[in-house]
Amino acid sequence: MAQFKAAESKLEQFRSYLEQADVLESLTNVLVALYEEPEKPTNALEFVKEHLGIPKPEPVDVESLRAEVAELRQRYEKLLEENRDLKEKLSQIESAQEEEQHLAE
Repeated sequence: MAQFKAAESKLEQFRSYLEQADVLESLTNVLVALYEEPEKPTNALEFVKEHLGIPKPEPVDVESLRAEVAELRQRYEKLLEENRDLKEKLSQIESAQEEEQHLAE
């Protein structure tokens, strides 16, 4: 019996919290608006989100994203080529240093 009262008390605290935060009032208003809607929306969740003020995600500009990807690919290829050239130069310098050390011995 004590366990039941503890759970009931916790539930009452949560209900009080929701009331103080105006969550219950907001949800009630949205659900009433949905109920009073003459033509029910096909997506009730979108209706609720819209009426709670949750913004829709921005539409994606596919063309600008494609252009950005193409530009980044070009930069990537250029950096790869530069990296290969630098590694080759480093290898040549290291080889020359090894030859000089070998000759000095």
